[in-house]
Amino acid sequence: MDTKISIENLTKVFYKKNASVTALDEVSMNITEGEFVCIVGPSGCGKTTLLRILADLETLSAGKIEIKQDKKDRPLQSMVFQERGIIPWLTVEENVSFGLKMRHLPIQQVKERTDYYLQKVGLDQFKKLYPKELSGGMKQRVSIARAFANDPEILLMDEPFAALDEQNKFILQEELLSIWEETKKTVIFITHSIDEALLLSDRILLMSAQPGKIIKEIKNDSPRPRKMEQMRANQKTAEHFIEILNHLHEEVQKSRS
Repeated sequence: MDTKISIENLTKVFYKKNASVTALDEVSMNITEGEFVCIVGPSGCGKTTLLRILADLETLSAGKIEIKQDKKDRPLQSMVFQERGIIPWLTVEENVSFGLKMRHLPIQQVKERTDYYLQKVGLDQFKKLYPKELSGGMKQRVSIARAFANDPEILLMDEPFAALDEQNKFILQEELLSIWEETKKTVIFITHSIDEALLLSDRILLMSAQPGKIIKEIKNDSPRPRKMEQMRANQKTAEHFIEILNHLHEEVQKSRS
């Protein structure tokens, strides 16, 4: 498979008055076309900073990033935030179509793509509602539909389901997998949930405590399509779970010493 994202020795230092904090320290990774990669690490290790740099919302201090762009007429990336970044004065339909309209695509194409992804996330009956009329889970469905509808080269997801209850979380995870298996987008997904990482990913990258580094990777060979109940009953998955849990425990202890 071709390399879609190449990161070499990425370093990010934040400066404040006379002090500096190194958030990321020489992070290197390659992600292939269509791969679903989860990043797991202790709080404050720089996971979100890494995603924001990839999304061009932060600048790097040193290092190099390359994202292979196959089609010049589509955006390089879309990002789904933890805090539900949908526009409150637009309807569900208008939110999902927003990026497409900003690209000045033909009206019929905008409508078709918007309607398709609204149907995929189960919001076609709610497309005329405003965000204030939606539940938390429905708002995240809007964010996911908008991101996929915009057809980016890569999709960046920053703990999009962290604030949801378990039932909604499981439903949205399965919906996300269904859309991803159809589109085969290259996805980088940040999560604190080991279960979630094992359910979604092709590969899991483990980060150290601050300053953040990629210190280990786990290849997730569990066959797709996946269900959470099947994953939890799988012996290999259980071994990976313990491995990741021990890693997080060790890194948290280091950060406190």
